[in-house]
Amino acid sequence: MQNISEIEELVKLISKLPGLGPKSAKRIVLKLINNRDEIIKPMANTLALVYKNITRCNLCGSLKSNTEGCSNCENVKEKFSKICVVEDIADQWSIENSNIYKGYFHILGGTIASAGHRKEDLLINSLVERVIKDKIDEVILATSATVEGQTTAYYIQDSLKQTNVKITKLAQGLPVGGEIESLDDGTLFSAFKNRSKINSSSD
Repeated sequence: MQNISEIEELVKLISKLPGLGPKSAKRIVLKLINNRDEIIKPMANTLALVYKNITRCNLCGSLKSNTEGCSNCENVKEKFSKICVVEDIADQWSIENSNIYKGYFHILGGTIASAGHRKEDLLINSLVERVIKDKIDEVILATSATVEGQTTAYYIQDSLKQTNVKITKLAQGLPVGGEIESLDDGTLFSAFKNRSKINSSSD
């Protein structure tokens, strides 16, 4: 590859994306350059708009437009009685695409034990506020079957103890260490359908 600084920088940036290394990034860059009018120009415009207008909701963690309200937690068309708690937005999208679940989402943005995340960063306090404010009947813990995911689920359960809300978790059968976004629709359907209630611990 020729030593052109702009291309090298673009390769470095693209290779930071999940599942992509330097070789894949170079192929993508070549595709972009060969289709600058069909791909690069509209992509650049769209990326600029996304950077300017799309942010995470401070209350529920979902993506929202700065020009509109949050379609997840400020949904005025439908009133739900359930909140599904997931680790990240990719998990939310996987569950939404499967059409298995109908309700609100709460996106933590990580797990307690994951690098760089503290309990205060995971919107758990706002989850408690939403449960009380929206009179939620059930909170579904859909964190991953990793040690970090289960630790986070236990902490959420403890945080919700005073609300008396029904807390359930996805059925066992999720692969140990598995992440929600990697599960197929059949596994997700079974996990939601057979979810179990978590017994609150008594002090």
